[in-house]
Amino acid sequence: MGTTVAVAGASGYAGGELLRLLARHADLEVGPVAAHSSVGERLGDVHPQLVTLADRVLAPTTPDVLAAADLVVLALPHGESGRLAAALPDGTPVVDLGADHRLADPQAWASAYGGPHAGAWTYGLPELPGQRQAIAASRRVAVTGCYAVAIALALAPLVSAGLVEPDDVVAVAASGTSGAGRGAKGPLLGSEVMGDLSPYKVGRHQHVPEILQATGARSLSFTPVLAPMPRGILATVTARPARSGIDETTVRGALSAAYGEEPFVHVLPEGRWPHTAATLGSNSAHLQATVDASSGRVVVCSAIDNLGKGAAGQAVQCANLMLGLPEAAGLAADGVAP
Repeated sequence: MGTTVAVAGASGYAGGELLRLLARHADLEVGPVAAHSSVGERLGDVHPQLVTLADRVLAPTTPDVLAAADLVVLALPHGESGRLAAALPDGTPVVDLGADHRLADPQAWASAYGGPHAGAWTYGLPELPGQRQAIAASRRVAVTGCYAVAIALALAPLVSAGLVEPDDVVAVAASGTSGAGRGAKGPLLGSEVMGDLSPYKVGRHQHVPEILQATGARSLSFTPVLAPMPRGILATVTARPARSGIDETTVRGALSAAYGEEPFVHVLPEGRWPHTAATLGSNSAHLQATVDASSGRVVVCSAIDNLGKGAAGQAVQCANLMLGLPEAAGLAADGVAP
């Protein structure tokens, strides 16, 4: 018998991907699976891809149901996990895929999300300096937002190394529709999305305070774009060099130094640029960098699977660290193609 993991929000896209990863994990066992509107339904009817878990029945999302497991993962919309987590036993390890515990500053939370601040947990991005050790020592971990993963991995080493100006950062990122969740929404209908690109929440996306907190940048102009694909994020991050003489070799060297030993963050060979299909189904992030020949700005492109490294895969990576398991257990660095 492995360590049992309860999943709240099991009927959603992130919950389904998390269950897929857990089902193949040699050291973790799927425990209670909980939902709200889908309570009583067979998991196979909600997620037909999960054939090995098809006969499991979705339970109510209550502290008693979840506390029966050794570890709990909350895959709930923002504003819902704080109250539930507070009702779980103090000794129960919890990983939160939602936003409730990511931000250290209550004012930043109020500005981005509104409502009461549930308190900050250990930030769940192992590749940031010191975070791997902090996650391993924690009982409560807040997994990063999907856009935040792609942008923070591209930007944080450059800010830390003093290569870019932290007050002049711009990011544009295209995301697949699964990032908006499984709820029925008119703008996400196939006939609305296919053949179209559309920006949304321009200049006021809720992940901006998290990205600033994670990277040390002081300002960020961020434009998210809805792309006609189910999953994936491609982010382009640009910043003004902090001094003269910073070239492509310098920037690529800083990224390679930060991630050279990382199992899931890959600085691509010179001249090869990230694309979302290469990360599909994986827990990997692909990075490439240059210096713009015209403007002189540093440019880093980053690709992830928003349901992998941007959500469920990151949650499993953090859970592995919390439980003392090999960090890469149950996770794929290789994508699925075509």
